[in-house]
Amino acid sequence: MVATANIQYAWTLFVPEIQQTFGWERASIQIAFTIFVLVQTWLAPIEGYFIDKLGPRFMVAFGAVMIGTAWVLNSQATTLFAFYVAAAVGGVGVGCIYATCINNALKWFPDRRGLAVGLTAGGYGAGSAATILPIAAMIESSGFQETFFFFGLLQGGLAFLAAWFLRSPKAGEVKPSDKLSQTRRDYTLKEALNTRLFWLMLLMFTCVVTGGMMAVAQLGVIAQDLGVKEFQVNLYFFTMAALPLALMLDRVMNGISRPLFGWISDHIGREKTMVIAFSLEGMGIIALGYFGHNPWAFLILSGVVFLAWGEVYSLFSALAGDAFGTKHIGKIYGVLYTAKGIGALFVPVGNLLMEATGTWSTVLYTVAGMDLFAAFLAITVLPGTLKRHVAKSVIPSTPGAAGEKTVASAHA
Repeated sequence: MVATANIQYAWTLFVPEIQQTFGWERASIQIAFTIFVLVQTWLAPIEGYFIDKLGPRFMVAFGAVMIGTAWVLNSQATTLFAFYVAAAVGGVGVGCIYATCINNALKWFPDRRGLAVGLTAGGYGAGSAATILPIAAMIESSGFQETFFFFGLLQGGLAFLAAWFLRSPKAGEVKPSDKLSQTRRDYTLKEALNTRLFWLMLLMFTCVVTGGMMAVAQLGVIAQDLGVKEFQVNLYFFTMAALPLALMLDRVMNGISRPLFGWISDHIGREKTMVIAFSLEGMGIIALGYFGHNPWAFLILSGVVFLAWGEVYSLFSALAGDAFGTKHIGKIYGVLYTAKGIGALFVPVGNLLMEATGTWSTVLYTVAGMDLFAAFLAITVLPGTLKRHVAKSVIPSTPGAAGEKTVASAHA
């Protein structure tokens, strides 16, 4: 997951260089990012099928080859179409690795599902923290093409080696939690899609992930437009430009948030944790839009935004495992994960909205409203819906499920 992170999180460093080299519109270049996220997320249900069928080693090894190939293609691209193709290849690779690792964490640690998934997703969220400065420095010294090529081979190779250390748990190796509300049986994808809880989760996931996707793709652009990109931040023992420092800080905060909020949710419940995190995210984005012209405020508030955003990937995956079981979780969470793809559609729309209104504040206030709406659902609708869902799952709701062995009976 660490070796995979830069495909998404370092993209913002390359956009200005690509624009300067080829003279394309910024919105046209950012379509590549949208394609990457759409492919990564909307193929997740298919990848979930192959995870269950082929196991984690093959899927991660295949994904590693694809992420390495994607950045090598970027290094040779001279047309927008070539960048779009590379983005699609990278989306397949990241999707295979991400879905497999999250799936495996859900299966191995049902009693600490939030923490386990948070730590796993944290590798993706914070994975680029150590390489942001080397990538930025290599772009400056050698150009973005050589940077794409070198780091593509490095990251793909590391992920390929790591793949062969993975396996799924065998029957009897794990036991369910006796502290959290967890389903008493394994739902199929069709059964999950027929529940009100699934669609509520998809709506909330989409609302929250949109703001984070906007920040991930546009932070460099926002910093430039707010006039703080080149500001030199003096931290006494070293001085650094505001944007690279913000990106490094954001990666760390993004990585911390996933295990932190996952661990909290294991103790106080997913719903209460969502209320806290989503409210913090919404207020942080509002403050960024209002105070972002101040370099110090930009640094601090962008860190708050990423701290409160990264947890969606631990909370929703853990809740999906709690609600629907793990036998078919690859396919079920794969469909739920398409919320990220829906959110990515708003990335180029954000550029257009900013150009139409002349300010990023309009965009930021819009996505903040979506975050606060998700927090409202988490405190008013989700608790009752989840409680009724778990109560129903004690008895199979369809004749086809009657013969399945329940989690409760297996534990007994």
